[in-house]
Parts: sequence; structure tokens; C-alpha cells
Amino acid sequence: MGAIFALGFVLGTVRTLWLAPGIGETGAVLVELPVMLAASWLAARAFTRSFGITSAGQAAAMGALAFALLMAGEALLAITLGQSLAQWLGAMKETPGALGLAGQAVFAIMPVLVVRRS
Repeated sequence: MGAIFALGFVLGTVRTLWLAPGIGETGAVLVELPVMLAASWLAARAFTRSFGITSAGQAAAMGALAFALLMAGEALLAITLGQSLAQWLGAMKETPGALGLAGQAVFAIMPVLVVRRS
């Protein structure tokens, strides 16, 4: 999952520095989101196979752990960049933040979707 975190960091930088100024924050998130979800699907498929995860319960645990690590990493990054936790959480009430959070929730359930499809 580290590759997904790294991809998210790179795409988030591209979104913030180059896409958002041109097409707006919401448009930039809508461009980034399908790429991240496709990569998440591929990663979830690889990890469930690699670790022999076959049950929805195991897959849900994997997704919950990945989501917890993702949120902790995002909070740490926000604090490092000078935001407070309240500001970071408050941003999730706005459309771009809510779309990002929805994408992160889908990321979390991706292992379950992969296992159920298999």
C-alpha cells in the first residue's frame, strides 16, 4: 500500500500546484480521484492475492488498517504544512474535501470488493 500512498502524494502535489489553479479545487479532485481509485483496485487485488486474503472479514481488516494509516498520514502532513487538526477536519466539509474523503472510504473497502469479486 506504500505505493498507493506515494502515488497519492505525487498526485496531490500535482493537483494542488498545477491543476487546482487552472480548473478549481473540485475539478482537480475529480481528475485525481479516478486515477487513485484505479490504482487502489490494482493494489488491493495484488495484496489480497499476495497475503492469501480470501474472506471479507480479513479484507475489511486490511482496508481498515490502510484507512487508519492513510488518515494518520494525511493528518501528519496537514500539521507539518501548518494546518491545525480542526482546519484539516473542517476542510472535509467542503466539496473537494468531501469528495476526497469519499474516495478514501472507497479505498478502504476496495479489498472487500476485490475479494467478493474473486
